[in-house]
Amino acid sequence: MNWIILLVASVFEVGFTFCMAKAKEAIVPHSYYWYGGFVVCLVIGMYLLVKATQTIPVGTAYAVFTGIGAVGTVLIGILVFKEPANAMRLFFMATLIASVIGLKMVSH
Repeated sequence: MNWIILLVASVFEVGFTFCMAKAKEAIVPHSYYWYGGFVVCLVIGMYLLVKATQTIPVGTAYAVFTGIGAVGTVLIGILVFKEPANAMRLFFMATLIASVIGLKMVSH
């Protein structure tokens, strides 16, 4: 169950980075809505991360949290913000995903 909580927390991490990027693009007063979304996603994500670490080792949980968040943020950048999707970026995203899966497999 806590692995699911950790996955949801990682989605909120992607949410707060997305809101941060959108706030940078928006003009006042619309940017305040994105900053509000940033704060909400940040608080929920951190709360869920703390809940997940009740049974998952903190080092593993944080590595998985940031790994999924990083991959999700790169994907959002590619799909929404039209960032480049070159072979090296995709290769390193794949190695990051493999590392997250490896940490999950060796955690008790």
